[in-house]
Amino acid sequence: MDFRYLLARGYPRTGALTLVGNRYGLDRTGRQLLHRGVFALEAAAARRAKLRRLAEVAGQTLGVDGHNVLITLECARRGIPLVAADDGVIRDVGEISRAFRPSDGTRELLALIADYLAANRAGELHIFYDAPMSRSGELARCTWEIFTARGLKVKAATATVPEKELAGFPGPVCTSDTGLIDQATLVVDLAGEIIRGRLQARILSLTDPPGLSGS
Repeated sequence: MDFRYLLARGYPRTGALTLVGNRYGLDRTGRQLLHRGVFALEAAAARRAKLRRLAEVAGQTLGVDGHNVLITLECARRGIPLVAADDGVIRDVGEISRAFRPSDGTRELLALIADYLAANRAGELHIFYDAPMSRSGELARCTWEIFTARGLKVKAATATVPEKELAGFPGPVCTSDTGLIDQATLVVDLAGEIIRGRLQARILSLTDPPGLSGS
């Protein structure tokens, strides 16, 4: 793949994406698939080394990037394409973050998350939602209600910049955000696990570079 080839040779990511996108006449979704799914070999390998299954960190305190996890699952529920990225994480390409609003389906997704966490004996949960986003306070309260009803120990709150709250988190972090993954010690692709195991979703798989077979 040309984009991966250019990244491996040190080309700036934005410029390489523009070059490849223009050459092949890719639409916005096609460019998003590359942007969200393809990474330089070393960066992808470093992130994969941090990935753990939820069951592998049972009982440990988890930091959760609330909107990140929820929106990825929302995209899966709506049938919006997802990409299995080079770094082992499933990401959405729907670009719905700014327009995201809690809906009737949100409670169902929260229940799905809570059930999965409980089944895998998750430890204490520190969940942060993006305060500037619509009805984030209501979302935090709803999360607390649904999770505690399943016996989970949870602190759900809003934060102006959730990434700052999670950047120095002492335990594993549940997110697909590349910046957080790069800063974290351990990472759980919570949304990806649930999508693979419990949802019928369209996942596009891009060919992995040599030595980076899927986990």
